[in-house]
Amino acid sequence: MFPADELYGEWTNEWVNPFRGKKVDLPDSCIIDCSTFVLPMDSMTRVTSKYGPRRRRMHKGIDLKVQIGDTIRAAFDGKVRIKNFERRGYGYYLVIRHPNGLETVYGHLSKFLVGVNDIVRAGDPIALGGNTGRSTGSHLHFETRFLGQAINPADIIDFENSIPHQDQYVFRNVKINGRKSNIYTSSNSQMVYHRVKSGDTLGKIARIYGTTVNELCRLNGLKSTSMLRIGQSIRCSAGVETAAKATPKAQTQKKSTASGSSKKITVQASSSATASLGENTNTMNDVEATPVYHRIKSGDTLGAIAKRYGTSVSKLCELNGITKTTVLRLGRSLRCS
Repeated sequence: MFPADELYGEWTNEWVNPFRGKKVDLPDSCIIDCSTFVLPMDSMTRVTSKYGPRRRRMHKGIDLKVQIGDTIRAAFDGKVRIKNFERRGYGYYLVIRHPNGLETVYGHLSKFLVGVNDIVRAGDPIALGGNTGRSTGSHLHFETRFLGQAINPADIIDFENSIPHQDQYVFRNVKINGRKSNIYTSSNSQMVYHRVKSGDTLGKIARIYGTTVNELCRLNGLKSTSMLRIGQSIRCSAGVETAAKATPKAQTQKKSTASGSSKKITVQASSSATASLGENTNTMNDVEATPVYHRIKSGDTLGAIAKRYGTSVSKLCELNGITKTTVLRLGRSLRCS
């Protein structure tokens, strides 16, 4: 047996995406237990490169500064699926599958401390930091994936404070006209992503999600003339809407006719047991009631954030242990409810 076998159904030691070249049927949603997360290095220094488009390529992880020889640790309990070398990419890298349904990738290592199929616990040493592969300086390339889909690690983990944003993270597979799509949302900020397919343009994507080309460019660091690659993830919302508002227009129009007959599937994945399929709408309601966080961006003030979330500056200060004169750092997560 292997971790999350009911989700994945197979175990391969070849590709980072275990479903490469195959069609994967994503569940409607998956509740992922992140409460046992351990920072993959001994102490947090800084993020040297964020998740997102980078030099015509999609950077599917986050780069964390480490020195060559620093100890790299497993982020969660799990089993080592891949131990390999990629000269023009990850360099020496590991892939670990976890019982909560996630897989984590650790790239640019200098030395392995574990082998394929080894069982590891959260915080166990698994490798030493390095500068191998396509790398311009020593760092750890860290990815979080679900059923082969890359998820921004910063959506799950507050790296500034070295803890998860919440104990539970929800991966949602959006449906359009009752059909599963290539679109997924993240729970903590309710951000919506679109996976580019043949024929997609920024204008077409903007119309589907009721936004503008300029907003898509701002959210993704693109230009209106940027070329879209098939399979590229495009962020389509600012991350402050509710789940219902973040759904594409086509899905909203279909809701009244599809809600009566559509069957919802929820996957509950935990760190102590293998993820299992089942109907669990009550659990979804509980997760949606969890605290809301806002990630600081250029120009944000406590007053503007308070107004946006219908709260007060005093309440924000109380929730986050800060004062009205605290300097807000870009990228910091503020609890808003």
